[in-house]
This record gives sequence, C-alpha cells and structure tokens, in this order.
Amino acid sequence: FNEGNRSVQYCFSNNNLSCIKEVKPGAEYVILYLFIFIASLFTVFLNLLVIISISHFKKLHTPTNLLILSLAVADMLVGLIVIPLMGIRYIETCWYFGETFCSLFPFILYTVVSASLGNLVFISIDRYIAIKDPLRYSTRVTTNKAVFCIIINWLCSTVYSVIMLNDTIFYSDNQSVCYGDCIVTVKFQYVVTDLIVSLVAPCSVIISLYAKIFCIAKHQAQLINSATNASRSEKKAAKTLGIVITVYLLCWIPYYIASLVPGYDSNESTVINIMSWIMYMNSCMNPIIYALFYRWFRISAKHILSLKILK
Repeated sequence: FNEGNRSVQYCFSNNNLSCIKEVKPGAEYVILYLFIFIASLFTVFLNLLVIISISHFKKLHTPTNLLILSLAVADMLVGLIVIPLMGIRYIETCWYFGETFCSLFPFILYTVVSASLGNLVFISIDRYIAIKDPLRYSTRVTTNKAVFCIIINWLCSTVYSVIMLNDTIFYSDNQSVCYGDCIVTVKFQYVVTDLIVSLVAPCSVIISLYAKIFCIAKHQAQLINSATNASRSEKKAAKTLGIVITVYLLCWIPYYIASLVPGYDSNESTVINIMSWIMYMNSCMNPIIYALFYRWFRISAKHILSLKILK
C-alpha cells in the first residue's frame, strides 16, 4: 500500500506479524547499496593491507606496530560485519538475520568498539614511554609485553561486553513489536556505566598522556642536540598516532553526546544514524593516515599489491 510518496510493504509478506518495510525508489536503493559495498570493501581491504604488512615483514614487529595491528583487526571486523549488517538494516528498514543474531550483534559491536579504544589507550601509553624515557624504552616496552597487553585488552573487552549485554545475550526477552525488527534494550545504569568506561575514562587517559607528550616534546626541542634521528622518529610516530587518536575521538564523541540527548537516542533518529555512520567510517580512515605519514606502510603496501611478497 502507499503512504505519502513512498510505497510500504511487509518485511515478511507471508507472516501476519511482520513489521512494515519502507520501500525506497530504485535509484536510491542502488546508491545506498553501492555506498555500503564500497565502504565495506575499502575498510576490509585497507585494514587487511595493514595486517599483512605488519604480520609478514619481521622488521615491522615492533611493540607499537603490534598495537596498530590489533587496532586494524578491530577496524576490519567493523568493515566485515558491522557496516554490511547495519547498512542492510538501514536500507531495508528490516532485520533479516534472525533473533539469535539480533542478540549477538550488539555483543560483537561492543567488543570491537571496546577493543579499539583499549588499543588506543595502550598506543598512548607506548608513545608516552617512548618520548619520556627513550633510553630505556626498548627494555621497558617489548614485543612480548605488547602481545600480552593485546590479549588482555581483547579478553577484557569481551568480558565487558558480556556484562553490559548479559540480559540481552542470555536472557533475551524479545522486545520487538513485530517480526523483522531488532530492538536491544540496555538498562539505564549500564548506559551510564558505558559512558564512563567507554568514553570518559579512556579519553581522559589518552588526552592527558598526549598533553604530557606535547609538553615533553616541546621541552626537548629547546635542548641542544636533542633532535637525533631516533628522537625524530619517535616524535613523528607520536604525531601520526596522535592524529589517529584525534580522528577517532572526533568520530565517536558526537555519537555519545547525541545518544544522551532525549529524542536522539532512538535508532530511528536521523541524527543518530548520521553519527553512527561517521563512527563506522572511522575504521577505514586509519590506513589512509598511515599511508600519508608512514613510509614503511607505503613500501610494504606496494610489495603486497605488486605480489612481490610471494616471490
């Protein structure tokens, strides 16, 4: 049937309890699906380049790069799972992936988001130690310690997601009013907890560490003979990763702020949808930043794309 200028159908035409599906014009479908396909493909492809580069070339097996690899894995999962599923749901206005995955999907999203932020916290700590104590950096920060931190980060992110979504995953009481919908409710106290754990606390740590890094770098720049090749390299790495962190915060903070504003906390909110997609697209930005500022990534990417790594 027709409603205004749009045709309306049911998500599942053979089910009397089916949700109503909004049917868009054909051209709009093509444009939206093309955008989702390109966004997903680029996010997976670019982050896969980072993962293969660091994994394949032993010279790149540094503590910092291992943390970057972990961040790339989280970003690739966003491109592989989050962007396609959320894209289809947004375009079709229906959930076609079943009730079980409706409960599991928020768990995947929470885990990936928490792991990404955890990686950025560890990267900030790594850069702070490298700038503050460069002479003892190689003994204080090792690849084994970096791997341990990565494992702990993913384990904590998984456990945190289970705690946050405990009722949804294990005691799912379907809140959907019709078949083909996916509504996940999170208790208000958990929302407040998530705001503190997933935004306020880690962002405070990251910003304070980079403020200290800036002060130390400024002080060192005033000292005679302080600008050795090693210190320049560490400062450049700190600057590049500082850009990564700044872009991340600019993409994520607006979403958290909008989700707290009454009326904007709904999945149907245009503001929330826009903020969500800005948030998801952050996952394909990091490899672009590496390509602009890291020579090692440009060289390794050329080797991979030209298939020289197979020789």
